[in-house]
Amino acid sequence: MIPKIGCICERPDHNYTEYRSSELGIDHNKGRHGEVTIQQCKLCQRIWIHYFVEYEHYSKSGRWYKGIVSKKDRLQITPENAVEYLESLEWYVYGGSFFENTGTIGKGRLQLD
Repeated sequence: MIPKIGCICERPDHNYTEYRSSELGIDHNKGRHGEVTIQQCKLCQRIWIHYFVEYEHYSKSGRWYKGIVSKKDRLQITPENAVEYLESLEWYVYGGSFFENTGTIGKGRLQLD
């Protein structure tokens, strides 16, 4: 299901300055070293999980994913289960140099490996 855009934070081409961010940690699964942060929209206060990974030895390998997190799920999310959580969502936003876009809506398996 493609979400109906309500707040600016739901736009695929979001701007990181619209959020307050706190680092959750690094996902070391499969040698990814994915950076996991929790973001909160400054306008609507919605909470997002943001996952970013880049493989320095490959050009255009940067990719990020972000998905809405419920308050009850927030405390269960760790860097190690962030990918599984994002893949379980009805939809998420993703982008980066790997995809050659600034953001689009997707669902299902993340393209990380």
